[in-house]
Amino acid sequence: MNRWLNRVAVVTGSSSGIGGAVCKDLVAKGMIVVGLARRENRLQELKSELPADQATRFHFRKCDVSDEQQVIDTFAWVDQTLGGADVLVNNAGIVRFSPIIKEGNSADLRDTLNTNVMGVAWCTRQAFLSMERRKVNDGHVVIVNSIAGHKIPQFTGFSLNMYPPSKHAVTAMTEVLRQEFLSKGTNIKITSISPGGVDTEIVDKSRIPNLDEFPMLRSEDVADAISYCIQTPPKVQIHELIIKPVGEKN
Repeated sequence: MNRWLNRVAVVTGSSSGIGGAVCKDLVAKGMIVVGLARRENRLQELKSELPADQATRFHFRKCDVSDEQQVIDTFAWVDQTLGGADVLVNNAGIVRFSPIIKEGNSADLRDTLNTNVMGVAWCTRQAFLSMERRKVNDGHVVIVNSIAGHKIPQFTGFSLNMYPPSKHAVTAMTEVLRQEFLSKGTNIKITSISPGGVDTEIVDKSRIPNLDEFPMLRSEDVADAISYCIQTPPKVQIHELIIKPVGEKN
């Protein structure tokens, strides 16, 4: 991690779970970290939990990635305040459980796509444009995908709504972005990390019977994987990393 010391990482969806764990991990390893989330109070709590020396390198800003203008304004703030992001971790994501065919659920469909797909596109665009303007040639974009972006898990009694389609879109987007970066002649890397079950707030435990019997990853496991991917040598790009807890059946 030596080459990332005092360089800037932006992490979306930082108010809990994987995003919070990534913020703690990267700031502990010497990076300047900007946590983005809709729940500003949770970001303040995260900052207050950090050791004093790390807290000085942790910044936060309220940002709903499903709102394009908020994303544009936030990355402009990062540029002006901290000099711009060198690492972007696209972690923000939501899941809704109403069936796609249920009448009156249009908001659930739009919200999922706007957060899980368009939010990734807007954040990646703004981060890349910033790197390009600053002639940063060794940046890294990480997308927290899901095993559902490769194979759709089947549960009894409820639907995952647009979550799997949104993650399949992210799988395709990662390859499109890799090709776009390549066409620009840059060495900026992109990595999609697809965890299996992770014990976070996104899991509605009331809907899944006997959830305690399912093997689950910790948020810290995913944060470790992200650190591993951004530490690879200059000529090594981990394009896709799938992580499953031991014993997962899907």
